[in-house]
Amino acid sequence: MPLSVTVAHFSATGPRARNEDFTGCVTPHGADLASKGFAAVVADGVSGAGGGREAAEHCARNVLADYYATPDTWEVSQSLDKIYSALNRWVQTQARASPDLLGMATTLTTLVLRGSMYHFAHVGDTRIYLLRDGVLQSLTTDHVWQRPEMEHVLTRAVGLDTSVTADHGFGLVRRGDVFALVSDGVWAALATTDLQRELSHAATSKDSVEHVARSIVEYAHQLGGKDNATALVVRVEDVDANALRDVLQTASELPALPPQEVGQIFDGFTVLERMHLSRVTVLYRVRDSHAANGRDLTMKALTREAHADAHERLAFAHERWLNKRVVARFFAQNVDPPENASASYSLTTFHPGKTLAQQLAAGGHFSIPEAIKCAVELSRAVGALHRRSIIHRDIKPENIHLGDDGQLRVLDLGVAVSGFEVAELSNATRAGTPSYLAPELFQNVEPSAQSDIYAVAVTLYHLLSRKFPYGEVEPFQTPKFGEATPVSRWRPDCPGWFENIISRGLAVEPAHRFETAEEFLLAIEQGPLSAASPRKSTLRQPLATRNRLRTWQVIAAAAIILNFVLAYFLNR
Repeated sequence: MPLSVTVAHFSATGPRARNEDFTGCVTPHGADLASKGFAAVVADGVSGAGGGREAAEHCARNVLADYYATPDTWEVSQSLDKIYSALNRWVQTQARASPDLLGMATTLTTLVLRGSMYHFAHVGDTRIYLLRDGVLQSLTTDHVWQRPEMEHVLTRAVGLDTSVTADHGFGLVRRGDVFALVSDGVWAALATTDLQRELSHAATSKDSVEHVARSIVEYAHQLGGKDNATALVVRVEDVDANALRDVLQTASELPALPPQEVGQIFDGFTVLERMHLSRVTVLYRVRDSHAANGRDLTMKALTREAHADAHERLAFAHERWLNKRVVARFFAQNVDPPENASASYSLTTFHPGKTLAQQLAAGGHFSIPEAIKCAVELSRAVGALHRRSIIHRDIKPENIHLGDDGQLRVLDLGVAVSGFEVAELSNATRAGTPSYLAPELFQNVEPSAQSDIYAVAVTLYHLLSRKFPYGEVEPFQTPKFGEATPVSRWRPDCPGWFENIISRGLAVEPAHRFETAEEFLLAIEQGPLSAASPRKSTLRQPLATRNRLRTWQVIAAAAIILNFVLAYFLNR
């Protein structure tokens, strides 16, 4: 069952001249409901400040619009943080542009229900309440001064300062849960017991949600509330415990693609060549007869043996899902199979050229300028993945394609993980090729952007030397990482600054590597200037970091010598 909610809202001005509250929600359908979920927001423009209503309405509307425009692979908190920061800049700009809007600001509280989880982002003193099993709790904390003489003075709001920091939270959603997003005009007037009693009606009758939202607001004003009052009430009817997994499972229900021969036609695609065959997947170059120009495409499918494995089917469907979301020049672009496809396969644009591994196998030699160009393009490609919260996990020469058009493209998202993860796909921490795995992955640490950066550095090292910095690692081996062999040992023509960059990417400790692909790229683009501010690496570390035993041996020897010297002078 997909996520299902019943929702209603009501807002009233009360004794004030103008209503500066704003609330709204979005309930998408189909794939958007599974990947993004239901979103609701409440905002309260700062009273007494010019443009309070405008700030509340603009921010609330844009949260609901922009959240669904963020990449599906982003975590909810990442999406909302980006949106909140952009809105804060907008409010600040408006306030500076007009004296009448000086002090323009708003509270902003957002609730997202996705799959079986709730997520929220919160700034100010609007609140989210959760009623579960008859017990009411506030999920948010008010950002106000906790002093009697400064009651209801906000310490955080969108537009209040040059930057904004939102509180984030998440938890499991249950069928029958009731969420309430309210402005301070509600909770300041109603006792917790009153609000709990009113929301309890929403938990018992499907037709009562709209009545409850209205009665909460009206009751707040009846009790003497002097402020605008707004309530948005959400009752959870059904929880999608599987969400993305169900979408992927549906995509993987087609039968396996039968082995294809050159010249064979399947679903309107003429097989031109079999490009690759492994234990898990097979790749064909095919000609698309559906297109007017008869373009060539790459068709990828699971082997029959792999297709019999439910985990492999799910992983393959996940790869197809990711392919649709990495739209950039660094990747082959997804092409949707026909609606009446008779087997499970994916299609991407075909680009003539060779992988870096194929070039090496054919005796190719990478000059220093060529390696630097690859480093620039590869760091940009990996950065494009990381900005979408996708960790590739298998960066290596075999998965890097250099087209005849000169464009470098990263291939194969088969073991990639994303911010929107599926439990069955995240159980292989050491997925990938052993010699390119970062040291921490052998300790079952979760993959990260820095583990991809390590693989990029190994790839560059291998392009230059055809060797591995710590030696080749065999499958199922747990290696010990000492000191990497400098790439200049194999390539004396490698500039010192470029060697330092590669060495930093190869650091055993993630904290000693580049933090992001963008930082890696900046160091390369700065060229020799990057050597002016060297960072720790496995090749340029102090003795105390590289060899702690030797350090203590030196200290002990020095202490013994010092004792002998002191004894000599004391006995004279």
